[in-house]
Amino acid sequence: MAMISSSGRAGDRRVMAEINVTPLVDVMLVLLIIFMVTAPMLTQGVDVNLPQASAKAMRGDEERLVITVDANSRVFVGKQPVEFNRLGGALKEIIARRTDRQVFFRADRSVPYGFVVKVIAEIRNSGIEKLGMVTEPLER
Repeated sequence: MAMISSSGRAGDRRVMAEINVTPLVDVMLVLLIIFMVTAPMLTQGVDVNLPQASAKAMRGDEERLVITVDANSRVFVGKQPVEFNRLGGALKEIIARRTDRQVFFRADRSVPYGFVVKVIAEIRNSGIEKLGMVTEPLER
């Protein structure tokens, strides 16, 4: 005859109710690694909409915000000179009053590339949604 315990069961077996978290941790680590690898790739580039060389010219009556960097690395918003360290604040004020968040950027070809990138980054950080590059048509 089998011995019956006080709980009414034969033997002394207990039900083990543990959740196996190892697969969950493995999946979370893989996702963490994927996001760590892809996140820097998403923030490094500055996306710009470059106009094609064969595009038609803009109409002159349209009011566009143009940011210019001249050969002496001076920054202009429209025709007003702006110091580089005040560019972000000035653009935020201008954009707050406009519905169109599109800006055109042009720079003299003698301006150092590093300075042009800094200006473009400052423009993007001020909340500009679209940035167009103004170029001269190709000479044939």
